[in-house]
Amino acid sequence: MSLLDWLPPKRRNLPQHLAAAIEAWRRLPEPDLDRPVAHLRWVVVDTESSGLDPARDRLLSVGACAISNKVLRLDETFEARIRQSRPSSEDNILVHGISTSAQLAGEEPAAALVAFLQFLRDDVPVAFHAAFDATLIARALRSQLGVKLRRTWFDAEEIIAVLFPDDAGEERSLDHWLARFAIPGYARHDALSDAFATAELVMVALEQAAARGIRTARELNRLCAAHRQLGQLRRGRGWS
Repeated sequence: MSLLDWLPPKRRNLPQHLAAAIEAWRRLPEPDLDRPVAHLRWVVVDTESSGLDPARDRLLSVGACAISNKVLRLDETFEARIRQSRPSSEDNILVHGISTSAQLAGEEPAAALVAFLQFLRDDVPVAFHAAFDATLIARALRSQLGVKLRRTWFDAEEIIAVLFPDDAGEERSLDHWLARFAIPGYARHDALSDAFATAELVMVALEQAAARGIRTARELNRLCAAHRQLGQLRRGRGWS
C-alpha cells in the first residue's frame, strides 16, 4: 500500500512526492508563540490577486521572506507565480503587472503551493492586512491540496499601529507606513518586493515591542487583540 492510499481524496490525485512533502509538513509542530520574539522565524508574506475580494478572487502570486534573530534574511526568500486557467482583467494587470502570458505560463499550482508550505515550515506568518493574504492562500491550499493552514497570522499593519499609535492616523496603507519610517518600496505591487518592504516594517515593530517589554509573540498577539476589542467597543458606543 502506498502513501497515497492513506491520504484524503483531494491529495490522492497529487504526485507522490508532493503528497509526501505535504505529510512531512503536517507533522511539524505549531509555532511556539511563547518563545522570545527575537528567537522566532517570522515569514513575511505578500500576495497578488485577480481582484480585491479574497473570498472570490484568485491567487496570482506569492512572495515571502524571513526574519530570524532580528535579521532580515536576504538568503531566505520565496516567490511563485501561479499558473492560471484564464488571465485576470486588463485593469487588474495594470495594478500588479503580471501579464497575460506570464499568468498562463506560471508555475503548476500544486507544486508552487507545496513549495510555499516548505518555506513556511513551522514558523509564524505575518502580512500587511493579513486577513486578505491569509484568506487567499487558505482558499488556494484547500482547493489545490486539500490542506488547512492552521496558523495564527500576525497583521503587520495592526502591530505597527498599536506600537506607534500617534503615527497611525486615518489612513493605514502600506505606503503611509513606508513613508513614516522612510522605507523605500522599490516595486510596489510585486509580491516579493512588497514582502521585503513589509518585513522592514516588521523589524521596526519588533524593536519597538522589545523596548516596551513585550517578550513573546503571544504577548504581542494579546496586545493587538486588546487594542482591537477597545476599538470595537469605542465604535459600538460612538466614542471618538
